Amino acid sequence: MTSVEVRDIQLPQTMQRAMAKQAEAEREKRAKIIHAEGEFSASQQLAAAAQVIDSQPATLQLRYLQTLTEIAAEKNSTIVFPLPIDLIQMLLEGRGSGNGKDDATENRKVSWPPAAAA
Repeated sequence: MTSVEVRDIQLPQTMQRAMAKQAEAEREKRAKIIHAEGEFSASQQLAAAAQVIDSQPATLQLRYLQTLTEIAAEKNSTIVFPLPIDLIQMLLEGRGSGNGKDDATENRKVSWPPAAAA
């Protein structure tokens, strides 16, 4: 049986720096892989959520209300309450037809310059 004993070993500074750089590069590589896997998992979850929302339109409204509840639970918060575009269009269309003008006047085409009077 042979016995080996290792005593004080001195590594050159250049080799120590090279080993440290290699270890740091390996850590960065692992961190990037973990980050990419997390992004991939998040994108899959978002795609699944989009499918659920697409199949059940009420889920979007419920999620919206849940988010408002979470925001309101915090003190000193300002809530910006967006209005759906469809609602704004309905309001604008309603305003245009209820101003007392008849539709014939509203839809009349005007040409420019006016035709010369004969």
